[in-house]
Order: sequence, then C-alpha cells, then structure tokens
Amino acid sequence: MGLVLKNVLHTKAGTWHYRRRLPRDVARLLGQGEFKRLLGATEREALRNYPKVNGEFERLVAETRRRGGGRDLSTATPMELHRLAEQRAQELASTMVHIGGRSLPGSHPDAVDVIRESYLSRSEQGHDPVEGRAVAILSGGDRVSRPVPTMEDARKLYLKERVGDDTKKTMELARVFRLVSEALQSDRTLASLKREDAKEVRDHIADGRKASSVDRYLNVVRAVTNHAIREFDLAGMANPFMNLEADPTRAKAEPDRDKRRPYTEEEAKAVTARIVSHARPDLRRIWQIMEGTGCRIAEVAGLRVADVHLHHAIPHMTVEWHDDRRIKNAVSRRNVPLVGTALQAAKEAVKAANGGLLFPAYGRVGGPASASASLGKHVRTVVDDPKVGPSHSLRHLMKDRLRLAGISKSDQDIVLGHSSGSVGEDYGGHEARLKVAERALGAALGVERKRK
Repeated sequence: MGLVLKNVLHTKAGTWHYRRRLPRDVARLLGQGEFKRLLGATEREALRNYPKVNGEFERLVAETRRRGGGRDLSTATPMELHRLAEQRAQELASTMVHIGGRSLPGSHPDAVDVIRESYLSRSEQGHDPVEGRAVAILSGGDRVSRPVPTMEDARKLYLKERVGDDTKKTMELARVFRLVSEALQSDRTLASLKREDAKEVRDHIADGRKASSVDRYLNVVRAVTNHAIREFDLAGMANPFMNLEADPTRAKAEPDRDKRRPYTEEEAKAVTARIVSHARPDLRRIWQIMEGTGCRIAEVAGLRVADVHLHHAIPHMTVEWHDDRRIKNAVSRRNVPLVGTALQAAKEAVKAANGGLLFPAYGRVGGPASASASLGKHVRTVVDDPKVGPSHSLRHLMKDRLRLAGISKSDQDIVLGHSSGSVGEDYGGHEARLKVAERALGAALGVERKRK
C-alpha cells in the first residue's frame, strides 16, 4: 500500500521530506512561504519521524500567530470565516500529498480523500471552523455556498473602507452599532431587514437621547447600510433606514432646541474682547482667524505653515486634507482669503510657529475638540445661552454678515465651503474664486484691503 501521509515528498534520491506551505498570515510574519524538514532515508524512518515533525509545524504556526497578534476568530462572522476558509482551501489544493509511489497535488480527488480523513482524525481533539470549512470547500467545490452578509459584516466593511484610522469616527461607529446590536442581533442578515426592524433600532437609540443625537446616529447606520448594499451587490434591496425620522411626532415647524444660533454683533465683540485679554496666544489667533473667515475650528486648528500664503497677491490660507487633519468633504477644500484681524493673526502664527503645524498644540488628533473646549470656557463667561458655541455660532454669524452685505448664495458657498448642489460649483479657476471670496469677505467685514 505504501506510505499515505499528507505533505510528504519522496525524492528521486530516495529520501523522504516533510514539505508544507505556511498559512499566509504566518508566512508574512516569518518571511518564508514553506516549512521543510527531512523525515529520513527510508519509509520506516519517515513513519517514525512524521508525528514529531508534523507537531513541530503546528506549534510553529500557533506560536507565530500568538506572538504576532494572530487573528482572533471569536468575533469573526460566517462570511469572514468562509473567506479565510477559501484561502486555506487554496493552500490545501497546492499541497503535495504522497500516496504510495505517487506525489499528488491536494486538489486531486485521491489527495482530497487523504486530507479529509486527516482532518476528521484531528477534529476529535478540537474543531477548527476555518480548517473544517476549507476541507469542505476542497471536497465540495461550488456546493459550499458563501454565507450572506450580516449587519456586522456591513459594519466591518465600512470600518475598513470608509473610516480607516480615523479614531473619532471609529469610536462613533462602535458606539452606534453597539446600540444597533442591542436592538437587532448582530448576525441579522442585511437582506432580511424590514422597515419595522429599522424603527426598532430608531426607538432603541432614541431612549434617553436628544432628537439631534438620534438623527446623527441614524445617519451613520444609513451610510453603513448603503455602503454594504452597494459593495455586497445586494441588487434590489432597499435601505430600510432611509427617510426614517428621529421623532415622527415632532411638528415640522417646531424649532430645534439643540440647534446653534449665531452670535449677535454685541456678543461677538464681548467674547473677542474676553479671548484677546485672557486666552493664550495660539487660542486667540485661532479665534481671530475663525471670526474673520467663517472657517470651522478643525479647519483652522489643523493648518500647516505651508497652508498660509502671505506673499500671494491675495493673502490666503488653503483648507486641505493632509495626514494630520481631515476635512469634512470635498467641497470644504478651498482657498480662504485673509483680511483684517484674521490676516494679522495668521502673520503672528506663522512667525511663532517652527515649521510644520501652524498650531502644534491643536493640530494633533483630538486637538480641535480641545481648542473648542478651551474657547468654550471663555465664551461661557460672556454668553450663557447653550445654543451659542465657539465654532458653529461664528460660522452662522459670518453667514448672516455675508447675507446682509448682499453677497450671492453661490459666493457665500465659496467662502464657507458649502455645497450649492450645482454641477457647476467645481468650475472656474482658483484665482477667480479667490478674488470672489476676497470681495465677499471684505464686504461682510467692512474691510477694504489696500492694493500695492
């Protein structure tokens, strides 16, 4: 009958060798793709040494994964397990199996029988879900169907492809889907979701939360579900979370009590006086640039020195995506003129900076939130109204100033980085848009820059 063992090669020289391809994650960590050992010069020696060498391989794989933070299958979804099993089935298919005098690839029917019998004998000591499904795929081929995607698959896909290394968004996604999994089982398939399920999620999220927070959480769920429907090719599936209101009983005309309002001119002057006299210099400059441009706090706090162009014909700053700062959307990318107090603050900031970030203390991850909290303390010494905040209320004030100055809606959008919804909003040269923005800001602030 001859020797019937997996991963054994009988060479032309007559020696017996153990050769086995390492799993991809282990191969990457070890920097090698294959495990090789001499079993002996005779079949008897090979039989005697095989258990020890095979055990050495299994220990090497387990230890490497343990040291390298190997994959944890305890939270893997059925779809993830299936994908890992497909990879493992490919590895098994390329493995050489020696049966008698023949060396066969693992995809050969006779080799498949040996691999399956070997797995069944090992599975008595513990079931490996990936290995078991890999053997089933190798044996059954197309008869083993891929599991349908679940809500958890949707979350993980969105985390990988849309959130990436954004710590704030990662935490928000985890917070939202913890609530989703409390309302629905995380293994609930996407295709099975109905409108009633979406309402259950909405009602669970709404328990003890403001309507504005519920809307924000539902926006995350909607985005994740839309992304999954598209990327998992769930043709014909409607997103049950679309057009789902946080509070369907709330009258449309009722004002949102959580919405920010703009500063009055008197409040803005009082807060500015407070910050100029009491805040640290970098916070003061951030405030003055925000007030003079209408930019978001993260757009100013994340500026680099290279983003400030003081020697241009129109001094301005570039709001741009870079490694240390993310911007809200593509429309937010823009050049913003610096006039009046904002220009002076930018000059001081560039002089004080040592290259790199314009505001090192606040350009880091979480820095804008820290700047907002610090400025908020100064705001509260002057304005008690909780609807007034350090950043959004300034943007609202700039919006009002632009309106009162008779600036058109499209020109306001150029200054503030808003989308007009028009296909033509991206047309036109940077210089022309910069001139338009300069005129708009000059009119809104009552500042006329002296031409050289």
